[in-house]
Amino acid sequence: MLICVIVCIRRGRESMDDERVVDEIVTKFVLNTCRLRPQPRKHAVQAAMMCSVLETQRREWGIQVDDELIPLISGSMAEFYIEPMLPHIGDIDMMVHISTVLAIPLGHPPPTQLPTEFHNNYVMVFEIIDSHLSGYVYLNLRYLLTKCTDSGRYSAIEYEERVMFLILKHNGREFHGPALVYQGTNHQLPVDFVHSARCLSWPPQADNWPVRHRNYGWPDSATVECVVSNGCDMVPVAHRLCKQNEYINKRQWRLSFSRAEIVLLNSWMSVQQIVYHLLRVFIKTEQLTESADISQEGTLSNYHIKTLMLWACELKPKSWWTDDLHFVRICAELLHTLAVWLTEARCKHYFINSCNLVHKSFALKMTASRLLLMDKHWLSSWFVNCYVRQSVQICPESVSRLFDDVSTTIELENAVSAVVDWRLRTTTIDTWEALLMAEYHISYYVSTLCISARNCAFCMTELQKIDAGQL
Repeated sequence: MLICVIVCIRRGRESMDDERVVDEIVTKFVLNTCRLRPQPRKHAVQAAMMCSVLETQRREWGIQVDDELIPLISGSMAEFYIEPMLPHIGDIDMMVHISTVLAIPLGHPPPTQLPTEFHNNYVMVFEIIDSHLSGYVYLNLRYLLTKCTDSGRYSAIEYEERVMFLILKHNGREFHGPALVYQGTNHQLPVDFVHSARCLSWPPQADNWPVRHRNYGWPDSATVECVVSNGCDMVPVAHRLCKQNEYINKRQWRLSFSRAEIVLLNSWMSVQQIVYHLLRVFIKTEQLTESADISQEGTLSNYHIKTLMLWACELKPKSWWTDDLHFVRICAELLHTLAVWLTEARCKHYFINSCNLVHKSFALKMTASRLLLMDKHWLSSWFVNCYVRQSVQICPESVSRLFDDVSTTIELENAVSAVVDWRLRTTTIDTWEALLMAEYHISYYVSTLCISARNCAFCMTELQKIDAGQL
């Protein structure tokens, strides 16, 4: 059984100075076992090929014959460019909007030109109406756009009476929050399809985000411009306070910044991506989260950790991350920041100033108390006994058994070095396995599904991103 090195140090078996050595060993382990793209990843091809599945789901999504379902691979699959030993992607998230539906901010004129994905002869335009809760909106039908065959531009007909936009229903499938879940088989990950409404404009609810002052230059102006140009989306989920109201629950939407988050997280330094991964593993291992729905009271979610990281990347200088690099120190400080937020019942949305992601609850105060007790000494022990030990389970027995009896920092360092050496030697093998997985997924989906030319084009676009290291 793995023996906690920190305890040994405190009992006098090693010098007190060795505590810092343990932190350095943990940092060495994480830095040298987290790979970077663009080597192929086992599930990236599955994510790309899932674009073809949409063509077979028309009936379940209630889509008309001429409509198209337009996918966007989002979530961890699109946000992470690191590949740690410990699995960090549990499912594939895909946002899906319809080619005949578009949302615009309240008061904005209807567009006269649209991207090629809106190729239909008509498009319904819904106006985004604020609800009484920040970050949550309603969608009211306002215009019908019709395409002029000669010029390719659109003309608008205004509806005299605005009609509430009802969310699509799905038949016989499991929901997870706003997502429609497809369970993976044969080495496949489960897939969460989230129906969304596309907005090509940056929302006025977040108009302060692009222009606010940033002391340390992140995100830079080019990244901000890219984020704003991508607009946003709405997903059909009601605020927790409105779920008991049947009428509102069916009509309320939440502003989604998934497109912005993909751009921002991919602009992070590798150190920042690794810290985000470590914190996600930590809150899951310590059972500090019970739900991925950020509206559930009393629990943490990955979105709280993502918000913590986004604010930290903006408010802290690059030197805070890179000088005297120790992941134990960084994670401990960020967890204490989160504890303060929970104590004060405030977790300001990264994009919407008026939106608070936590609410007063006894459970959050209890979580805050636990986080405050987790100092660097405690966290060093956790990384050795939990994160490292769990990671090495994928190693061959000749390597993993080195951790069965680790009682000194020298033994720990030797064991970690053996894992690092094994990880470096298996890079080619893992790449070969990923290519075999890619061959399997491509042949499986092509042979079992009726793929349209348009959905095939979506797949090819995503596969090209894998080659370019963008997925």
